[in-house]
Amino acid sequence: MAPLPNAELVQNSLQLYRYLLRCCKQLPEENIRQHYRHAVRQSFRVHADEDNPERIQQIIKRAIEDADWVMNK
Repeated sequence: MAPLPNAELVQNSLQLYRYLLRCCKQLPEENIRQHYRHAVRQSFRVHADEDNPERIQQIIKRAIEDADWVMNK
């Protein structure tokens, strides 16, 4: 299963959050979807106070790579 198209268009944290939740909707089982939705929300809360633009871009890049891995698993 491939990640959603346009991952390269994700530029900020809100776009990333929405992208990751859309990816969760494509997962095959409800309990798996719930697990990853919860993980996305928790991660968003943990990094909500991040203000370093370079670090934010690192987080976005890593999150998209992780989503790609989950979707192909």
